[in-house]
Amino acid sequence: MLCSALRRIAQAGVTLVRKASGVGRGHEPQAPGARRTARACGAPGAPGSTVELLGKSYPQDGFSNLSGKVLSRVGRNLHNQRHHPLWLVKERVKAHFYQRYVGRAGTPLFSVYDDLSPVVTPWQNFDSLLIPAGHPSRKKGDNYYLNESHMLRAHTSAHQWDLMRAGLDAFLVVGDVYRRDQIDAQHYPVFHQLEAVRLFSRHQLFAGVKDGENLQLFEQSSRSAHKQETHTMEATKLVEFDLKQTLTGLVTHLFGEGLDIRWVDCYFPFTHPSFEMEIYFRGEWLEVLGCGVMEQQLVNSAGAQDRVGWAFGLGLERLAMVLYDIPDIRLFWSEDERFLKQFRVPDINQQVKFQPLSKYPAVTNDISFWLPRENYTENDFYDLVRTVGGDLVEKVDLIDTFEHPKTHRTSHCYRITYRHMERTLSQKEVGHVHQAVQEAAVRLLGVEGRF
Repeated sequence: MLCSALRRIAQAGVTLVRKASGVGRGHEPQAPGARRTARACGAPGAPGSTVELLGKSYPQDGFSNLSGKVLSRVGRNLHNQRHHPLWLVKERVKAHFYQRYVGRAGTPLFSVYDDLSPVVTPWQNFDSLLIPAGHPSRKKGDNYYLNESHMLRAHTSAHQWDLMRAGLDAFLVVGDVYRRDQIDAQHYPVFHQLEAVRLFSRHQLFAGVKDGENLQLFEQSSRSAHKQETHTMEATKLVEFDLKQTLTGLVTHLFGEGLDIRWVDCYFPFTHPSFEMEIYFRGEWLEVLGCGVMEQQLVNSAGAQDRVGWAFGLGLERLAMVLYDIPDIRLFWSEDERFLKQFRVPDINQQVKFQPLSKYPAVTNDISFWLPRENYTENDFYDLVRTVGGDLVEKVDLIDTFEHPKTHRTSHCYRITYRHMERTLSQKEVGHVHQAVQEAAVRLLGVEGRF
C-alpha cells in the first residue's frame, strides 16, 4: 500500500536528520465542550491497567494497542452530526433506499443502524465473516485491539451476522471503523463505512420470472468462478443482477445520469462472486465500493438457511471527497467554521463544491533509524507519528531503505510532512514535535539511530 521512492543510503552509519522549513504545534486542542468518551487508567497495555470506553471498562493485555489519539475519536460519530459532509452522504444514501425500496405495508424495506457500538469481538470482526485464522487482516499491526477479546471494528461488516441472526433480511449499517494504515491525504486511522445486506427467499427472488415456480435456490455442484457450490446458476445470476441494478441506481442518484460504470472481478472472503464497482467521473476511473453474492455458509450460520443474498460496502469519506472536492481526509475532523458552514444546505441533494481554506506552508522533516531485529511493522511507526503529531501530520513517506552488507541490519528513512489546516506553523513548534517523535520511536519501538 505504501508508495515511496527508494534510494540506497551511501554511508554505513545512519543519521537521524532534522530539516525544518516552517513550524507547527504538536497537539491539536480539544474543541470546547467536547465530550470525553475514553480514558486509560495506567500505562496503555500495561498488565492491570484498564481502558474506559463508552461506559465500559476493558482490562489491558498483550494485545492492547490503542493510542490516545484513536481513543479520542471514539464516540465522535461524524456520520450523525447534522450537516457534516459525511452525514450528507449518509442521508442521501438512506433517502434513496427509503424512497426506492418500500415494503408491503408502505414502510421502508431497509432498516438503518447508524449507532451500533464500534467495540466488537474478533469473532464478530473476522470469524463470523469466514476470515481464516491466519489471514493477514487479523494482524495486530493492522487493527486496534482493546485486549485479546475485544477490538474496534475494522469494517461495518462485523455486524452482518448479528443482524441476520436477529431475523433481518434488508438493512444498512453505518459507522466509524478503525484500521492502522499509512499516513497521507487519503488515509486516516478512523473512517466511516456504509454496509448493506439484502436476503431473498425463493418466492421473492423468482417472483415474476417465467416458470419461476420450477426454479430452485440451491443445488449440490462444484464451485466455479461464477457461482458457489450450493447455489444454482439461476439464483446466482438473479442475485447478481439485483445487486448491480441496485448499485447502479444508487451511484446515479449520487453522481447524476450518464455515468459509465464497470465491474471488476475481485476476492472477498465473505462473498462469491465478488466485484468492485468503478465509475468514470471527471476524466478518470474511480473505485467506489466492493460487493458480491454472500457466502451461503455465512448466511446459513446466521439462521437464514432458506435464503440467498447480496452485500456491499462503501467508504463515506471516499464518496464525500469525490462529490464535494475535499482534498484531505483530515478536514472531516476539522472544527473550523469555514469548513463546516459550507455544508449547511437546506437540501441534502444540493450540489456543494468545497472552497479550499488558505493552504498554509508545509514543513518537512526526515527521520532515519535502524529497525529492531524483530516485531517491527510500518503501521507501528505510522501510529506513533499520528499519536505524537496529531493532525499536524499531513503524510509520511518512506524515502530510503538500506541493508548493512555485514550486519544485515535494515535502516529506514522517512520524510514527515507537517501542515496545519488552519494556520501557519512555527519552526520552533515543529522542532518540538519532531523531537518528540524521535524520542518516542526509540522508547516505544526500540529503533536505534544517531540523534
